[in-house]
Amino acid sequence: MAERPDRTAGRADRILDAAGVLLTRLGYRKVTIEDIANQAGIGKGTIYLHWRAKEDLFQALLLRESVRAAEALLARLAEDPAEVLPHRFQRATFLHTQRNPLLGALITGNTELLGRLKKHPLQNQDAVVTERYLKTMIDRGLLRDIPNLLYSLRASALGFYLVDSFIPESTGLTPEEKADALAHIIRSAFEPPEEPSPADLAVTAAEVTQAFQDLISTYHAWIYRQDGAEEPV
Repeated sequence: MAERPDRTAGRADRILDAAGVLLTRLGYRKVTIEDIANQAGIGKGTIYLHWRAKEDLFQALLLRESVRAAEALLARLAEDPAEVLPHRFQRATFLHTQRNPLLGALITGNTELLGRLKKHPLQNQDAVVTERYLKTMIDRGLLRDIPNLLYSLRASALGFYLVDSFIPESTGLTPEEKADALAHIIRSAFEPPEEPSPADLAVTAAEVTQAFQDLISTYHAWIYRQDGAEEPV
């Protein structure tokens, strides 16, 4: 008899929780499947019911962290449609990443922690949603349509994630103060001076929510798929 989806997803999350603890503590290269099984309190073969290889497991872990970040952003959006504004969206994303060492390592390219886990298998879908978000922002008049917009936005934001690695003693700012500075840059450089109407914000928030929900569904399908047909001997 096939296992219930809620049971297998619960077991998968327990494995991913264990993998997250070990990855943060030891780094990708030092963690083994056996370590994860011991941490999760399961047999080693059980892991292969969900993922065929160590890299697949850790890709699923990073995707799950991304899903949780997206869900947190959508929760904020549901409470206040103005969170869809690029400077507020970037501020919330920055703070969430600062509180999550795995996402922080992914954005900054921390190979000591993540090893070769620089790319994930759903990057094409990420790019589609990013383009969809930017088009929505431009069409709704919430971003100025400037040359090389995506590059400029990414370059502006990425500096806030990387600067402490190069000049660790330079600021002494709290994460909230850094996030405020990032929001100010995005607001000043990329958004029009006029304040959008509540009606426009509500419509835009609904469109962006749908785009991210579609991506989250795709992520979920990949994270919780069951690759293994049977437990290895």
